[in-house]
Amino acid sequence: MSAQRSQRVSQSIKREMSEIIRRELKDERIQGLVSITDVEVTNDCRCAKVFVSVFGDEAQQKSTMEALNENTGFMRGELCRRLSLRFAPELYIKLDNSLERGAKVTDLLGKISRGEI
Repeated sequence: MSAQRSQRVSQSIKREMSEIIRRELKDERIQGLVSITDVEVTNDCRCAKVFVSVFGDEAQQKSTMEALNENTGFMRGELCRRLSLRFAPELYIKLDNSLERGAKVTDLLGKISRGEI
């Protein structure tokens, strides 16, 4: 399969996963603001690494990641149905702290420019 196709599937998975998490998953352990930052799909589209950012404290991140990992079967089925894929990709959900680190750096730079540090 072409790299273009895997890129298209990756973008589609990113969009649909955001919708599924926001609207379909009814798990009270999902807390804080959850954002899909990136999706990496293998060339055969059989596996997808989904990078998730969770704004919240460490306990919220942990419970959200547990809930997401326990609901991968449901999310795989939804993706297969919504994207009309022949095979539902195996989902590997990874916590991505890059947005949180970026927010801390921006906050520090703001404090430095205001002379608070």
